[in-house]
Amino acid sequence: MTENDNAPIEARLSEQTYFRPPAKFVGQANVSDPAVYDRFDEFPDGFEEYAELLEWDDRWDETFDGSNPPFFEWFTGGTLNASANCIDRHLDERKNQTALLWEGENGEVDRIAYQDLYRRVNEFAAALRAVGVEEDDVVTVHLPMVPALPITMLACARLGAPHSVVFGGFSASALAERVDDADSDFVVTIDGYYRRGELLNHVQKTDDALEEIDGDPEVLAWTRHDEPEHPVSDEYTLVSDLLEEHRRERVEPVSRDAEDPLFLMYTSGTTGKPKGCQHRTGGYLAYAAGTSKYVLDIEPKDTYWCAADIGWITGHSYIVYGPLALGTTSVMREGAPDHPHKGITWEIAERYDVDIFHTSPTAVRMYMKWGEEHVDEYDFDFRHMTTVGEPIQPEAWLWYYEHIGGGDAVIVDTWWQTETGGHLITNLPALADMKPGSAGKPCPGIEPALVDDTGEVLEPASGEAGNLVIQRPWPGMLQTVYGDPERFVETYWRDFSDTDSEDWRDWNYKAGDGAVQDEDGYFRVLGRLDDVMNVAGHRLGTMELESAVSEVEAAAEAAVVPREDAQKGEVPDVYVTLREGVEATDEVRDRIVGAIEDEIGAFARPANIVFVEDLPKTRSGKIMRRLLENISNDRDLGDTTTLRDPSVPEQIREQIHGD
Repeated sequence: MTENDNAPIEARLSEQTYFRPPAKFVGQANVSDPAVYDRFDEFPDGFEEYAELLEWDDRWDETFDGSNPPFFEWFTGGTLNASANCIDRHLDERKNQTALLWEGENGEVDRIAYQDLYRRVNEFAAALRAVGVEEDDVVTVHLPMVPALPITMLACARLGAPHSVVFGGFSASALAERVDDADSDFVVTIDGYYRRGELLNHVQKTDDALEEIDGDPEVLAWTRHDEPEHPVSDEYTLVSDLLEEHRRERVEPVSRDAEDPLFLMYTSGTTGKPKGCQHRTGGYLAYAAGTSKYVLDIEPKDTYWCAADIGWITGHSYIVYGPLALGTTSVMREGAPDHPHKGITWEIAERYDVDIFHTSPTAVRMYMKWGEEHVDEYDFDFRHMTTVGEPIQPEAWLWYYEHIGGGDAVIVDTWWQTETGGHLITNLPALADMKPGSAGKPCPGIEPALVDDTGEVLEPASGEAGNLVIQRPWPGMLQTVYGDPERFVETYWRDFSDTDSEDWRDWNYKAGDGAVQDEDGYFRVLGRLDDVMNVAGHRLGTMELESAVSEVEAAAEAAVVPREDAQKGEVPDVYVTLREGVEATDEVRDRIVGAIEDEIGAFARPANIVFVEDLPKTRSGKIMRRLLENISNDRDLGDTTTLRDPSVPEQIREQIHGD
């Protein structure tokens, strides 16, 4: 904290670009030796440090096989089971320690000790086996944030059956599309779950999806209570009946080759057919465990809370597989972050004495909009906080640092993707100063670079924007696009690789994001390449513009999209929600324009500033800028059924176009 804590945020940021990790954190950190980077520079052997965190049935023969690019292999010859690594191996030391600490929106609490998790996973694995699930069968899982979700995942892993978790908020059509693409003969669902006090009918989506699915999958239905509160088809098998039949059964974990698939995770599919990112068992689990320990600083004694949804990759890596592989206590919560009140997150943090908190910039902006009064009445003390999912604006970062971290917790901003399996760019928290708005430096062993549109590598640390690529493989990377290796090559490698080469060094992973590497070596991610606009020859990232808007205290959230312009090519339109109690006035509009001109330049002056009640968001809270871009350019909105509130984009469209 600086001496003038009450100074305006923008002044605070200008006077203190970097924040040093607290000495008390550095003193206890899992990694405080800078030599870690040197160890991982020994490619590929450095990554064995992550693999050594796991328990292997057979040790690997070769750390990395790059003989068939881009279909790289990791820890070849090694065998292990992910479920056993997350449960069985911890039983001797911590069988009575809580593994999963779940709280339902209606006040239910389920403390699942490692011994209890072992029992529940074994029983459901036996149930799955009884209905015909075999090794390598893909099981589609359509569950909300209830204990059944990680139990199902770990039961599948125990059998060697890859799981394909479909986010619970996705529609019936999205579920059907993913079941078909995965050729899945098994679907796991639940009757209902709570959201804002209401037990929603979830199983209906499965009913509707079966009308669209090409095959006839076996459906297993969990029930939220002893008796289903929403009607479950007689053709479905009730999990409660299966568990009764297989009580106390044990299933020997199937020893899987390191390269055997652990799961599929489909990308959102906002454009075109969704891609089934296939992740391997050994490399993925090693990378999730390693980054959980080195980046998130997780220790077994911790109570750790990642407030994401397991239906996305963050929940896979950093609620289930990473934390449980390390033997820690991982918190899960069902329900909305403002129900039953806007302080519920901090009430839970206080109740369970959470040590490490992991959330998204979207959530931080939401908490900031609600105000610190909803935070101040609770007594919690985080030593480490993470942001994930999109770039965080410096003003939101500072609010998070001061009001949630109390000025003495470290923050790591992380850049990674569904495809990468784990963090790629972020500071190790004890080894580098925190820089608001910057993802930081590469993780150990990771080699990012920036290239222009022709593939020419830009001068490092030049401050010039470019296409972000990763020049060297890493264990957590996806194996392929399920069932479509050609799409794997076309999507991630073709543009910036010599695809005729058999030398892995000639292959560069295309992240699809734009970025800048500043003179200090820190990377600042600009957003997806389709979120980088060209204004009169100037390449502007939406994050840069949105960060400028966030400097205006009246603004709660902002989304910037490009609008086609005959003169400039593209111009920015800014959609803004205001903080509670603030009115939309010309004065506020002028302050936003001034902030953009001051932060970026007059050339970036927005064409329109639109004050809206809400922004279109997915059910996970991600702003759908694509829809706003369609509105700005008077295009058809397309499918909005998977949004948190499908009416929002139409309301905005009517506000602008009046019809």
